[in-house]
Amino acid sequence: MRAEKMNYFDSVIPNASAAIKSVREQGKKFVGFYCIFAPQELIVAADAVPVTLCSTKEEPIADGEKYLPRNFCPLLKSSYGFAITGKCAFFNNAEFIIGETTCDGKKKMFEMMGAFKPLVVLELPQSAKGEIQQQYWRSEVARCKEEIEKRLHVTITDEKMRAAISDMNEQRGLMRELALLNTAVPAPLAATDMLKVMWARNFTFDRPTFNKQLKSLIAELKGMAAKGEGPAPKTAKRIIVTGVPTGVGSEKVIRILEESGAAVVYIENCAGMKQYLDDVSTRGSPLEAIADKYLATPCSCMSPNTGRLELLEKLVPEYHADGVVDITWTGCHTYNVESRILGDYLSLHGNVPFIQIETDYSQGDIGQIRTRIEAFLEMIAKK
Repeated sequence: MRAEKMNYFDSVIPNASAAIKSVREQGKKFVGFYCIFAPQELIVAADAVPVTLCSTKEEPIADGEKYLPRNFCPLLKSSYGFAITGKCAFFNNAEFIIGETTCDGKKKMFEMMGAFKPLVVLELPQSAKGEIQQQYWRSEVARCKEEIEKRLHVTITDEKMRAAISDMNEQRGLMRELALLNTAVPAPLAATDMLKVMWARNFTFDRPTFNKQLKSLIAELKGMAAKGEGPAPKTAKRIIVTGVPTGVGSEKVIRILEESGAAVVYIENCAGMKQYLDDVSTRGSPLEAIADKYLATPCSCMSPNTGRLELLEKLVPEYHADGVVDITWTGCHTYNVESRILGDYLSLHGNVPFIQIETDYSQGDIGQIRTRIEAFLEMIAKK
């Protein structure tokens, strides 16, 4: 059974490109970003529109490989392929891009991209722990604010930042409320639909309308949970998915899990629920509060990254999960290395069944992935 309110979210991404014109007619400007480390509150406070850039489709990878190594991360090859071919309307309409140094591959990609697109690249510290690291990141976010002001010819006041914080915090709260509904047995929301809501949020330029639709969806799903209704039966094995950014167009592992009879109850991945974990504090300096929220993101680019381990340890019992599936893209070294760390941690803390799926955007390994997932679910059933 599927919630009827999902009809709105089905249409958001297909209609997003057409919505650009109406936003432009309102005098708004777009600022693009790829990663959840980009401080979106600063863009909103500048009365501009933050937009996620295209990076989750296989189609432009061949063009990206004309400039980037073939054994590069598929997300980066897709991103660069979209950029150089002009096939991403959001990239084309962005005044500039906010990038970040979350991996060596991105550093070099942004270096090349800077030759034809204005960029502001934020340099992340190697660790999220420590006062020196905090102060350094705060200075980078302050630099980002100055660059936005200069490039958009605006002044970002504390008052505007506080309004943006309130706006974004409301949406984060709704996303957490939505995700929490899947603690019910059976889970009322399929992961493929949850993924669609997450990505629709990135391409919706009218936040009040999006929030209203999200509240309606939450209300319907609460009713389904109360009746014990959901897309998968109560007996379905419950899985938490973690790992690399997994978006609409690169969701094959999640789809195979559902087709194999599993209920994916939580998407912790980068660009998934990870970005909604914490609100921006409403105390003290709004600029420092924005910086501190983003630095707390439990990303594999940070060393150590104990926050991700502890989060998943907490999520497993909360969502009554039977196992964890870690998706890593070929060429994504930080997540590939951390997969071993995560698997060992979950084994020691609850003996949680765990499997890593290393793949890319191609469809050539679907049969192999399906076989491994079916064997994993069978193993869980016998446990």
